[in-house]
Order: sequence, then structure tokens, then C-alpha cells
Amino acid sequence: MFKTLVVDDERLARAELKRLLAPYPQISIEAEACTAEQALELMQQQAFDLVFLDIQMPGLSGLQLAPQIQNQSSQKHCHFVFCTAFDQYALDAFELNALDYLLKPVAPERLERTIQKLEQQRASGQQHSYLPEQHGILLKFGDISRIKRLNEIQRFESIGNHTAVYCDDGKSFLHSSLSKVEVRLNPQQFFKVSRSDLVRIDAIRQIEPGLAAGTMIVVLHDGSAVEVSRRQVQQLKQLFNAWG
Repeated sequence: MFKTLVVDDERLARAELKRLLAPYPQISIEAEACTAEQALELMQQQAFDLVFLDIQMPGLSGLQLAPQIQNQSSQKHCHFVFCTAFDQYALDAFELNALDYLLKPVAPERLERTIQKLEQQRASGQQHSYLPEQHGILLKFGDISRIKRLNEIQRFESIGNHTAVYCDDGKSFLHSSLSKVEVRLNPQQFFKVSRSDLVRIDAIRQIEPGLAAGTMIVVLHDGSAVEVSRRQVQQLKQLFNAWG
């Protein structure tokens, strides 16, 4: 059974999605929310397996809500599906590791494929197989190869189809894209400050205003500065605000 939350500011849209989901006994709709803020309150009360997200809503958008879902420890096994009337956000949605992206009005056969994908991912159990903190990664620094533990790495940066890795020994490279690296990293340990950078949360020493309006910069313990995208600024602030 997939405990499901439906988030949409339009009551009729929520009702239609519930109607389409009714034939699937494995989908149990536990709650509804008309704003992202209301959805976050519900998530503090219970864990969900699946969230259907509208994108354009008053206050926080679905794209802003999704990373907050991922960073909540109680929702670590939660999948989310964007359900919107607009197709221009599809790339952003999949960069956030969305399970699927549905266009309104949702076609029943398209929704069926989403449910099949959901069941396949649960069966495989691979989507949340995060690497442990002591996992060793073989990295090359000049002519020397060293094994660095995940907890020694401060930052991952996308460089074309490769990923730069930063640690106390300097800079090395993985022959893998940042998106492939990201799905193996626990979001409780690494934060995606922009499309091209993941930083270790406990490596952040301070946060400063960025050069462009609405941006910020995180300064790591080694003194390096990494820009935070406008989209991630609020999420970063909330990460270090224990009192809401």
C-alpha cells in the first residue's frame, strides 16, 4: 500500500486525480493539501510513500516543495509525481529526481504507466540505496591513487559528463555525471546548492550574500566559496533553522 498525499490548489483538480486513482487498490490517499505550506505541515505529522504535486500554487511552488520533501528524514522513502498543465517545467522536475511528470488533463493510460513505474522502483529497492558514510571511493591525485571515504568529501561539481570531487587532498574526477552521483548520496548529508554543485552539509562554515540579487554563497571549511542558486536559497536557510 502506498500512502499518498495530493497537493493542488484547485479542489476540482484534486477530486479528478482521486477519481483516476480510485481503481488502484495499492494507492491509499491519506490526505490532501491546497498549498505547499499545508503539505509540509501534514508531512510533519505522518510519512507518505507518494506525493502528487501541482507546480503553480500560491506561496511555494511544487518545484520548491519537492526538495523539502527529499530533505525530510521522515519522508526518505517518499516518491513524488508532478501533475501540471504546463510542460515547460519537465526538465526541472526530472533534475529533482521526480518519479514522473504528468500533464493535465491526466490520461488514465498515462497514469497507469506512472503506477507501474512506482511499483517497479519499489520492487527494485534501488532508488534509496544511499552510500554509507564510510564508503571508499578510489580517486586519482596526480600520479597517486587514494581511497577517500565519503565523509571526507566536501563537494561534488558537475564538469560536463564528469564530476569533480573536492577533499583535503585536492581535486579529482569521477567518470560519472552529477545526477548519477546524487542519487547515491543521502540528502541528510549532502545539499544541492545549484544544478552543478552538491556540498557536504557539515562542511559549510558560513553563508554570505551572493553577488547577484537573491543569491547566496556558502563558504566551506577549506575556504572555498560555492554559489547557491536563487531556487535553493530558501531551502538552505530552512536547513539551518531548527525553529521553523
